[in-house]
Amino acid sequence: MTVPHFDPVDFGLTGQTALVTGASRGIGQALAVALAQAGAELVLAGREPKTLEETADAIRALGRKAFVQRLDVSDVASIGAAFATITETIGGIDILINNAGIEQVKPSLEIDEALWDSLLDTNLKGAFFCAQAAARLMSKAGQGGAILNLCSLTSEVGIPTAVPYGASKTGLLGMTRALATEWAPLGIRVNGIGPGYFRTALTEVFYGNEAWQTDMLAKIPLARFGRMEDLMGAAVFLSSPAAAYVTGQVLYVDGGFLASI
Repeated sequence: MTVPHFDPVDFGLTGQTALVTGASRGIGQALAVALAQAGAELVLAGREPKTLEETADAIRALGRKAFVQRLDVSDVASIGAAFATITETIGGIDILINNAGIEQVKPSLEIDEALWDSLLDTNLKGAFFCAQAAARLMSKAGQGGAILNLCSLTSEVGIPTAVPYGASKTGLLGMTRALATEWAPLGIRVNGIGPGYFRTALTEVFYGNEAWQTDMLAKIPLARFGRMEDLMGAAVFLSSPAAAYVTGQVLYVDGGFLASI
């Protein structure tokens, strides 16, 4: 019996340029470093460029290039200006990580229009217009690309006092599926990562409550909270040639939480 030939699985990103929004800390910082470890050059985007320098230094220490770009995802004009600068200085991107996001926990009866608009403009509208701008560059280059949206457990389940956030992340799930279908002929893959419970600046309000931690750990089959390294491999996989036939999917990195409810 002849064993068929299989090409080596390629998780490498050498020669690729990735843009990560909200890359100054937490998940965005970890994913930017992960892509650099896999060989990518990075464009680090955020509202305050100075806050991105720590991430840039970590990437340069790996021998990769890191460019810092001001970009406010809640402002469509800022997105346009940022991508114009990227086009002029770098030429294009191969990977977009739509990570920038905000969260505010508040009882639904107390939510006002300003809070609703703030979360939706940043988490959903901003992600769409970043994806649109990236897809225009990718399609112009004619080589396709990969877009990765940061979804959430709230893309799948309802969390009390997190209605605007959950609405934005559920919308992001729908957007991921729709864009994957529409942009497949352009060679652009659109996927998502859905982090479970990870301790970040956005979620610190929960982790200060010991009773909450005990209760939540009892609901996670792997019996621990997530570590940034748990997300890094998922991001590299979905951005790499190893995931060439994967699009329109969200990979939940949650210790089995969703599977157990």
